Amino acid sequence: MDATTNSLNWFEIPVKDLARATKFYEKVFGLKLTMMEMPGMVAAMFPMAPGSGKVNGCLAKSAMHKPAKSGCVVYLNANPDLKTSLGRVAKAGGTVVSPKTSIGPDGFMAFFIDTEGNRAAMHSNK
Repeated sequence: MDATTNSLNWFEIPVKDLARATKFYEKVFGLKLTMMEMPGMVAAMFPMAPGSGKVNGCLAKSAMHKPAKSGCVVYLNANPDLKTSLGRVAKAGGTVVSPKTSIGPDGFMAFFIDTEGNRAAMHSNK
């Protein structure tokens, strides 16, 4: 697969407390992350299908991963309805900083701050 078919192929969301962050993302998106250790880094992997052309990623804890409210923004899939995932953010310990907003024929988006202090976003068609 070349860069013209998919502009993003991997993401890492920096964390301070991997257990807390894993719990947050599992609650908000209703999924199960898989733990992985490698030299100098521990990670919680989002469900993935390697070789499928779909974006894969993880929560990452290491000396070089520093959570921040500014910088790159990762949009996570909140389908089928953004309202459901967004409604779980505060209950899971995060903060909604931009509510569900229409982006016209491309669906809806919203921004939140996770338990680690990262600004991230969600997208859905509903």
